[in-house]
Amino acid sequence: MTDAAFDRDHLWHPYTNVMAPGPTFLVERAEGAWVTLQDGTEMIDAMSSWWCMIHGHRHPAITAAMHAQIDRLPHVMFGGLTHRPAVELGRRLVAMTPEGLDHVFYCDSGSVAVEVAMKMAVQHQLAAGNPGRTRFATPRGGYHGDTWKAMSVCDPVNGMHHLFEGALNIQYFAPRPPITLDEDWPEDDEENGIAALSRLLHEHGDQIAGLILEPMVQGAGGMRFYHPEYLRRARRLCDELGILMIFDEIATGFGRTGEMFAADLAGVTPDIMCLGKALTGGHLSFAAVMASGHVARTIGGGEPGLFMHGPTFMGNPLACAAACASLDLLADGTWHDRVGAIARRMETGLAPAREMPGVADVRVLGAIAVIEMDHVVSADVAHPISRETGVWLRPFGCNIYAMPPFILAPEEIDRVCAAMLRLAREL
Repeated sequence: MTDAAFDRDHLWHPYTNVMAPGPTFLVERAEGAWVTLQDGTEMIDAMSSWWCMIHGHRHPAITAAMHAQIDRLPHVMFGGLTHRPAVELGRRLVAMTPEGLDHVFYCDSGSVAVEVAMKMAVQHQLAAGNPGRTRFATPRGGYHGDTWKAMSVCDPVNGMHHLFEGALNIQYFAPRPPITLDEDWPEDDEENGIAALSRLLHEHGDQIAGLILEPMVQGAGGMRFYHPEYLRRARRLCDELGILMIFDEIATGFGRTGEMFAADLAGVTPDIMCLGKALTGGHLSFAAVMASGHVARTIGGGEPGLFMHGPTFMGNPLACAAACASLDLLADGTWHDRVGAIARRMETGLAPAREMPGVADVRVLGAIAVIEMDHVVSADVAHPISRETGVWLRPFGCNIYAMPPFILAPEEIDRVCAAMLRLAREL
């Protein structure tokens, strides 16, 4: 049996039907922004392999750090032990994240980071003498991962997890933020969405541990960019009511929006921040949860005084070394100009889509570009076309989108735009 046949018959891919799997292409190697298939076909990875490979594949600085680390210490338990890569990464994360996020909890993946953040918020409220605050509020249109608690704060109607509604904790959902990034902020709170959020938080505040949001960009829930003033006003409500604000920066962190974190675009500091995806430059699965001193001290001062979580691979030295190398690549700031150049060129390159039939919207923020169609598009249909264009794209819902590596050359950006336009014409 060939590798392709075994894959088809035995391997379960994300969001697929094993009885009718879509086309799957075997990747032989990858370097920079490009992946090479078994048959020699080369494609730009315009998805950054699900948004994480910001420096490109097999970046020599990251792979060198991983090689050096694996010869010294690939893994050791973090319970009662520590190591230099974890300490060094922690120093950098505390220095670069919004001021006040002084405590770092390492974990394995973005979804687990959301689980940890929610657990942290509940334990904080218990320690603060609020045992009834065990639930969460969130805007509709959000996506926070595929694990149990994370699923409970994904959009229950338009998200990917409505099938499990009866098995999930019931959370409180506000309307999705109605004012988009490119619109003027109206002062009428009924119009700007703050009145609805305020009513929800005031009515159920004695049950709500935290408000969790994807700041500025609702990713897998629709690739929608909303106004930063919503976050500023939400921050005030949380402060007023003693509700913790949790930012899920797993997709937006480390430069994707044009600033280091989406929180920086709004000038808002959350109480808890989830990081993942690009943390290691996409070279290993790894995540971190940043917490304020207030949150950490409250948990430490309550019962049992310990934060009750501890993954086996927490603080993995190999992943920490990769993350430090990735952050080194961001430290000189040149990524900022590169992301700005990607945004400007994609704005121009995708402009023709605005006149195409079936296109509902075209939008760009940093290294995120979206052609929103007025109908659902098929990834299975898109994949063979992507192979023909030499640009790997994976649409979902009504969105044809790209989140490319920050290293694309101008001609590669143009090629990505051309491939997106072709999908918009044909899907």
